[in-house]
Amino acid sequence: MAALILPEPIDKNGFNPRAKIPFAVTTTHVRAAMQDFIDFLTAIDTQLQSKGMASLENTMMQANFSSLVGEMMGARIPKHCPTVVKNLYHNGHPDVLPAGKYPNEAAQHAGSDGIEIKASRYLQGWQGHNAEDVWLMVFVFQSGREGPKVKTTQAFKFLLVAGAMLAKADWQFSGRSETSRRTITASVSKAGAQKMMANWIYKCAELRQGKG
Repeated sequence: MAALILPEPIDKNGFNPRAKIPFAVTTTHVRAAMQDFIDFLTAIDTQLQSKGMASLENTMMQANFSSLVGEMMGARIPKHCPTVVKNLYHNGHPDVLPAGKYPNEAAQHAGSDGIEIKASRYLQGWQGHNAEDVWLMVFVFQSGREGPKVKTTQAFKFLLVAGAMLAKADWQFSGRSETSRRTITASVSKAGAQKMMANWIYKCAELRQGKG
C-alpha cells in the first residue's frame, strides 16, 4: 500500500497584515477557509488510503481538482465572514456577493460587486472566461505531478493567495486556431498580475524567502 501523504499545514506566519480585501473579508476569514480545505482533504485522503485507493488529488483530473479548490474557497469564506455570501445563482458571477444585497443571495452577473475566486497550480497565467472588471482572488497550490513545487513532495500545499480589482485592460485573450474546439479564454496580463501580487494575501515560507 502506498504511503499516506497528507496536506501540509498552513504557514501561520504567511499572511500579509497589509492585504486589502473588500466587503470586510479579512485574512482571518481566508485562513479559516483554507484550513477547512486542508481538513477536508486530510479526511478524504485518509479514508481513501485505508481502502488502498489513490488520493483524491491524484484521482481527479487536474482541472477538476483545481475547480474543487476554488469552489470550496468560494463556499467556505462566507461561512466564516458574515458580510459576504456564496452566489447562489447557477454559474453566477462573481462567486461571492455582499450579504443581503441581492434577492435570494443570487446574481447572474454582479460585475465588480463581489469577489471572483479561482484556484490554480501555476504562479502566473491565471485564467478566466471573460475580460472584465472584477475583484479577483487566486489560490495557488502545489499538488500531484505538475505545477509549481517549492518542495519535491507531492503533498497538497497552499503556496500563494493574491487578489486585486482588475479592469478589462488587465486581461488578454488566448488565441485559438480556427479548427480548435477549445473555448477562448482570457488570462490575467502581466500588469494585472502585478496588481494582485502587490496585494498578496498569503505566501508560504519558501515564496517569502524567494525559493519558489
